[in-house]
Formats: sequence, structure tokens, C-alpha cells
Amino acid sequence: MLNRRYLRIKVFQSLYAYWQSDGANAARIEKELLASIDRTYDLFLSLLLVFGELRHIGELRIEERKKKRLPTPEDLNPNRRFVDNPLLLTLSGSERLRLECERRRISWVGNHELFSKLFREVEASPEYQAYMADTAPGFRKDQNYLVQLFTEHIANSEMLQEVFDSRSIYWLEDLDLAAAMVKRALEHMTEGDTTDSFLADLARDPKEEQEFISTLLRKAIELGEEHERAIGEKASNWEADRIAYSDMILMKMALTEARVFDQIPVKVTLNEYIEIAKAYSTPKSKGFINGVLDKLFIEMKADGRIHKVGRGLLES
Repeated sequence: MLNRRYLRIKVFQSLYAYWQSDGANAARIEKELLASIDRTYDLFLSLLLVFGELRHIGELRIEERKKKRLPTPEDLNPNRRFVDNPLLLTLSGSERLRLECERRRISWVGNHELFSKLFREVEASPEYQAYMADTAPGFRKDQNYLVQLFTEHIANSEMLQEVFDSRSIYWLEDLDLAAAMVKRALEHMTEGDTTDSFLADLARDPKEEQEFISTLLRKAIELGEEHERAIGEKASNWEADRIAYSDMILMKMALTEARVFDQIPVKVTLNEYIEIAKAYSTPKSKGFINGVLDKLFIEMKADGRIHKVGRGLLES
């Protein structure tokens, strides 16, 4: 399944929209949430395919230069560092990725000119030139360059964004999350790994995904007023209406998750929502959320509202 943090973020965004909208329909919000998760997954796959497209263009450029009427020594003995980047080879040769994209009918067929332009941009960049000229190659350098290539030239490519926009007006809403998933996959690749094992986000269980996000969304709405009162009582010197809106939603979600999902450790829940707050709330949110939730978790464990099952969870 998709990384749980990404699922929590999508639920957070949906709850934000629900509680900000007058007369919002929970069923409609849930339907849109599930569609958004699916779009994010498709975007994730589409972005992974870009690496193979760029490598293909790189190979074509090498062959074209060899066939020049008067090829130079560099044309005949090209620098293959980019096309032979081991991480790039793993991505472009992934059978698992190919089959998953075929199943979901995702491809870049018909976009040869787009990737030719994108490769020319990459080739002209000082980072590419420095990478190709480096006389002391190594896995970490290969990995760092691919992460830089993705963040600078792929994730922020206006040409790719235009294609996504033409396919669906909603896709760009999910592009940041999909890009974060790709960056994470690149950073988790290990030296010598020629398999698909690093593509953890392809091991997707839609039913488990849907159960998690639907339950979290519905229960957060159902318990929303109760949790808001509890948070207001524990937030010393803060009236409920003065608490940052994003902080309130994240704390409601954390309390819901701790109560409803009896096999997720409380510490995991607390850490996850603090991490999300760093990206989506105020600079002071981390300490505030930690302090309020810590008090409420202790209280809810004591009165039985939080009950964990399974080995190692009873005291978590």
C-alpha cells in the first residue's frame, strides 16, 4: 500500500476541506478522497517511467553521434556514465514497474519530442556536466545525482506538468505527494540492488488502503466535536477557536487514530502527526501538538478510550 504518512496527509486535506465547507457532504468527500489516492498512485508510476524515457533518449543520442559523417573520438567512445547509472538501469529495467503500468494503462507513448527537449535541458545543466566529468564515480554520487535530476528537472518540469494537466485537471493537486514518494524511493535504493525490492510503494493493497483512510475520515468526523472539546480543555491558555485550524485537525485525527486503530502504537501515531505538522502547520505546532496529545493520550489510556492489542502494544 501507499506509505501511511501519505494516506494521513490525504485524509488531513479532505478533513480540512470538509470542515471549511458549509454543508459539506461526508460521502462525497470520501469519494473524492479515494479518487485522489488513485490519482496520486498513477502519478507516482508516471514519474517513475520518466527515468526510463530519459535513459532511452540518452542511448539514442549516443547512437546518433556514432553515425555522424565525421564522428569525433568522443562520438565513437562516448561517456556512458548517465545511461549506465546503476539506479537508472534498475528503474528503466524494472519488470514489476512495467507490468503495473501496463495493468493501469500508464505510458508515455507519443511523447518522444517532450523527452528529447527535457533531455537537452538536462544535458545542458552544470550538474549533469559535472556528474559526467567526475573521475571518481561511486554509488552515492550516482544516487545523489539522480535525486537532483528528479527534483530539479523532472518534478518541476513545466512540460510534464502541462501533460498531467491536459490528462486531468485534478492531477496537479496530487503531484507534490507523488513526487515525494518518488524521491523517497530513490533515497531508499541500496548499492548492488538490481531487483525491484526498493519499490515498496508498488506493493499496494487497495482494500487495506481504503479501509484505513475511510475509517480514519469517518471516525474523525464522528468524534470531531468530542475531540475538539477535549483539546480545548487541555490546551492551557488557549481557547479552542484560537488554536491553528491545521493543528486542531491534526490533533483530532491523532486522537481518532489512537482510539480506533488498536494495532497502531500510540508513539507511532504521535510521531506521525508531529511530522505532518512540520510540513502543514506553524513553526510552533510541533511542541504544542506534542504537549496536548501527550496529556490526552495518558487520560484516554486511563479511562479505557485507548486500548491497544497485540504483543508490545499494551504499554505503547
